[in-house]
Amino acid sequence: MADKDGILESKEFGIGIPQETKGFYVKGGNHYSWGMKSRLNKIFNPKTGKSLMLAFDHGYFLGPTSGLERLDLNIPPLVDHIDCFMGTRGGMMSCIDPALTGNKAIALRVSSGSSILNDDLSDEIISVDIAEAIRMNADLMATQVFIGAPHQKESIDNLSKVINTGNAYGVPTMGVVAVGKEMERTAKYFRLSTRIIAEVGAQVVKCYYCDDFDSVIASCPVPIVIAGGKKIPERDALEMCSNSILMGAAGVDMGRNIFQSEDPLAMVQAVRAIVHEGIDHKEAFDMFNELKAK
Repeated sequence: MADKDGILESKEFGIGIPQETKGFYVKGGNHYSWGMKSRLNKIFNPKTGKSLMLAFDHGYFLGPTSGLERLDLNIPPLVDHIDCFMGTRGGMMSCIDPALTGNKAIALRVSSGSSILNDDLSDEIISVDIAEAIRMNADLMATQVFIGAPHQKESIDNLSKVINTGNAYGVPTMGVVAVGKEMERTAKYFRLSTRIIAEVGAQVVKCYYCDDFDSVIASCPVPIVIAGGKKIPERDALEMCSNSILMGAAGVDMGRNIFQSEDPLAMVQAVRAIVHEGIDHKEAFDMFNELKAK
């Protein structure tokens, strides 16, 4: 007989059995393996279903980006307010104390091969294998995907290899929609790119915010987190973040709009409040200014 909480009580075993088992809260994840769900549960907050990732992997093709000249000094003060590190193997191993990671998830950049000096950024390789990802306790492997670029096929091949090995060991993959210097940033393009990445088998997709973003979310069967992109004024970055969450994004992977902010610590807290508390961008901007004043 069910008690008032909807639990079946078993006299024989003395345990409660839920009458209904809810689906896994991460979009598209109902049929994943136990290990895959465990890692996704670390990335996406179970209470909100959202994630705030801190991207600081820019050096893999940009070099010492402004605000990231010293990873060991710039990143640690922000850690308490994020859910997930998004970094490279070298950046994590050389500059981030493992004690800092605690219960934070790790998204590990596993693709490389291009630089800001190249006209074509789409010619990449997989530079970190699954064994290394597991040694680093990664919860997510991230690889760039260049839909419509000269090396589209090779980037999808890279994505496929990462997904195949990740699935074998229960480590999810995030396909990152790349927008090169000449590539469009429209809902039509992002619907195409995110759907291809999801159909190949990625468990998470990262792309940019755009007009009609809700149509991008609706057509992608797995969670989408938005990229922060280039530095823009704090008010605009917070509005972009708020709009993306309202339209169904599962989180943000923000870098330059946090660590290049006038006050990175105030900015990361304002972004977190949007992602996990649902405040609007005006409240978040007021919060940013109040924290900055302190």
